[in-house]
Amino acid sequence: MENLIYTKFENINLDDLFFDSLKSDYEEFSAWFHRKNNDYAYVLYGQDGIDGFLYLKFENEVTDIVPPIYNKHILKVGTFKFNPKGTLRGQRFIKKILDIAIANRVELVYLTVFKKHTYLINLFTKYRFSEAGQKQTSNGVEYVYARNMRLTVGDILLDYPYIPSTTNKFLLAIHPSYHTRLFPESRLFNESPDIVQDVSHSNSIHKIYISAAYNANILRRGDILVIYRTGDGNGPAYHRAVVSSICLVEEVKHTSEFLSEDEYLQYCTKFSVFTSSELSSFYRERRYPYVIRFTYNMALPKRINRRELLDNNLIGDHTRIVLEPISDNVFQSILRLSQANESFIVN
Repeated sequence: MENLIYTKFENINLDDLFFDSLKSDYEEFSAWFHRKNNDYAYVLYGQDGIDGFLYLKFENEVTDIVPPIYNKHILKVGTFKFNPKGTLRGQRFIKKILDIAIANRVELVYLTVFKKHTYLINLFTKYRFSEAGQKQTSNGVEYVYARNMRLTVGDILLDYPYIPSTTNKFLLAIHPSYHTRLFPESRLFNESPDIVQDVSHSNSIHKIYISAAYNANILRRGDILVIYRTGDGNGPAYHRAVVSSICLVEEVKHTSEFLSEDEYLQYCTKFSVFTSSELSSFYRERRYPYVIRFTYNMALPKRINRRELLDNNLIGDHTRIVLEPISDNVFQSILRLSQANESFIVN
């Protein structure tokens, strides 16, 4: 299992082979690193050492780029590198960057990058970072990519992780055996961290869940899914079933829409917790006919359980949650009881 930790520079091994490419790109990197001894960075540790590094810095103006940026609350992605390894780790870092920006009410997020790093540029532009200037350095020209966090454009990916308040809302039940592998940041406090592994469906902003919900076909792009982790049998569902996360629907497909089993597997495998053999079984038997693809937008700070939902009249006594429509008022109550950061919600 990988570990993403927030630690001082002085605790990070600069001699790790991971940093060799940064030392090659930036002749002053080692000296800069030592000057940051008491600053903090996010470090991703794999089995063989460091696999990812992210340093963030808050600024009020940026004068070493053309054109400069003034009078804004700015978050700079100061240094960022990760070893992809085919597990969509980059999306996990993007989510971390944007979550921090929203939590701190940042107006603009930016990074500088050499044009040769096309993978990194493509990763950021997918979530509405665009070229905004240049920075002339002794190592060559770096290009500025920035995102205005005060602007939304009405697209769930370009606006990610913001959540529109005007779309339909649903409770979506997910079994505990799948829940934590899909939503690592929503792991319950009494669950082992070893459940979360360095695999695509854990790291990805995008998720796929296979469902038998009879009404899944009414879901539309942008609809809100409030994830409901069902009881695990280790105690009454009143206490063990909890609301954990907020997600947005990307699309819903019926199994019959796929032209072949291979097409179905290609669509589902990367973002789903299910194994290829499980998916093949679902495709052939059609017991779970709906494929729901959605984005993972927010982990709720306080996990309210079924008892609290009942006590606050947010669900009925006999409601069996599979895919349950909820009203705007119920959604707002869930956000309030969960102590959610309302900066994530936009009109």
